Amino acid sequence: MTLIKSISGIRGTIGGRSGESLTPIDIVKFTAAFGKILIGKTGNKKIVVGRDARESGEMVSNLVIGTLQSIGAEVVNLGLSTTPTVEIAVPLEKAAGGIILTASHNPGQWNALKLLNHEGEFISDVEGKAVLELGESLDFDFAEVQDLGGVVLDQSYLQKHIDAVLALEYVDVEAIRRANFSVAIDAVNSTGGIFIPALLEALGVQTVYQIHCTPNGKFPHNPEPLKENLTDLSVAVLQHGADLGIAVDPDVDRLVFMMEDGELFGEEYTLVAVADYILQHTKGNTVSNLSSTRALRDITQKHGGEYFAAAVGEVNVVTKMKEVDAVIGGEGNGGVIYPASHYGRDALVGVAIFLSHLAKLGKKVSQYRAELPQYFMSKNKITLTPELDIDNLLAKMQSKYAHENHSVIDGLKIDFEDEWVHLRKSNTEPIIRIYSEGPTPQAAEAIAKRIIAEMKEIIG
Repeated sequence: MTLIKSISGIRGTIGGRSGESLTPIDIVKFTAAFGKILIGKTGNKKIVVGRDARESGEMVSNLVIGTLQSIGAEVVNLGLSTTPTVEIAVPLEKAAGGIILTASHNPGQWNALKLLNHEGEFISDVEGKAVLELGESLDFDFAEVQDLGGVVLDQSYLQKHIDAVLALEYVDVEAIRRANFSVAIDAVNSTGGIFIPALLEALGVQTVYQIHCTPNGKFPHNPEPLKENLTDLSVAVLQHGADLGIAVDPDVDRLVFMMEDGELFGEEYTLVAVADYILQHTKGNTVSNLSSTRALRDITQKHGGEYFAAAVGEVNVVTKMKEVDAVIGGEGNGGVIYPASHYGRDALVGVAIFLSHLAKLGKKVSQYRAELPQYFMSKNKITLTPELDIDNLLAKMQSKYAHENHSVIDGLKIDFEDEWVHLRKSNTEPIIRIYSEGPTPQAAEAIAKRIIAEMKEIIG
């Protein structure tokens, strides 16, 4: 059983004991704390709630909504929704904030509370710590009966979200319609199975092959959209001769494409491709996190912009994007953030922009992929044990590589001439992530193996 309280929200496995996993007690106390802080700060009692389709979602939603009513909040319940949809709904509803009930890419036994401010953006680290402190102290009162809040079910945001995507200046619905794409989708039996087919229909895509699109939360495979988890999508693309495949995670903020040959376009390259298109029309800067491919830097420079790196975590990327006035940004896990829409990772926006780009290129997806800067990434991890001093480990690694170009804004990233490696403690799982990239798969794997061996030698 696991409970992780971090910049990414309150996340844990369902069941077990309070304080050790995500139990009803933990859900209630942190929901109440967040709601009290929102209402106390703004006087605004309206809070938006939405969830993905995982099996614990209904139970967690009932607890969250009831708790918010118990502190006097007025709840706008979007029901089955997506993370970017809730992000869009918060400012449209003029709400004090929002709560998304999803553990993103984590397996089905996990769930989480992802917390949004009045702009529909993730709360800051400082705000998150305030929620944790108040939730642990329980130093607040609940509402008396005459002051209990209400609930309104609002299922209009599927269409509102799609309409907002279609209204984006560089989304070319007519070009997509003329291209007559055939598309296969794997939505891992979550809410992407509702939203992505509806978006494709609105974009004029008439041939859609749906697999795992029943939003019952019974994940047919590990829900993280990685190559090893998307064999069914590969089969579907090849079997139907589809032009491309689309896969999203359970809350639809991560997006990956599959090429017509059944191979992945690469989750790192979702943002690169979208940025390539946007930068052709809007000159400007880009941002991704330290664990993302160098290809975004190369594409940005090709279009005359400047690339900036941020610490891992959507809130950190958004903060940097605002600081440097980036026109596009995101994360190398398939997360696209397009400020012209909103400051949040949004797979619907990514799909619409990518298809617009592909329609105008008039090329197969694999042909376009071959034209992009070629880098290869290796993603590894070490499971943490309670006795491991991660800070000491990273300090020793930093000392060892002090002569190389390196950054410590988020763990330790070492930039070699042709490769890089990034070591950091995960915000969402009890692991150290070791990401590396090089000009060949062998180079990326070799540098990762070398660094992992050196870390294990230090650990002993």
